Order: sequence, then structure tokens, then C-alpha cells
Amino acid sequence: MEKALHKAHGIGYETYRQDCDKRIEVEKRREEDYVESRIVAANIGGTLSSKM
Repeated sequence: MEKALHKAHGIGYETYRQDCDKRIEVEKRREEDYVESRIVAANIGGTLSSKM
């Protein structure tokens, strides 16, 4: 988890755990990524899963 958090957001877990502002920033970014991925998935419409 430490490596993934650092790679994706540039901070370590201890900083994430202790700094409320950083945590909010990371969670906002995660939410934006999630919404974007849902839009992409909706636009694809399941065509990838039907080809497997």
C-alpha cells in the first residue's frame, strides 16, 4: 500500500495518515479518477468484455 500510495499520489502513508489536508487532496483525486473511469466504462458499453 505504501508503494502504491507514493507512486499514485507522491506521498507516504504516514503523511497521508497524519495530514488531514493531504488526505482530503488524495481522496478528491481518487473520486475524480473514479468518476472518469465510470464515464469511460459507460462509453465503452461493455464491448471489451464481450470480445473475451
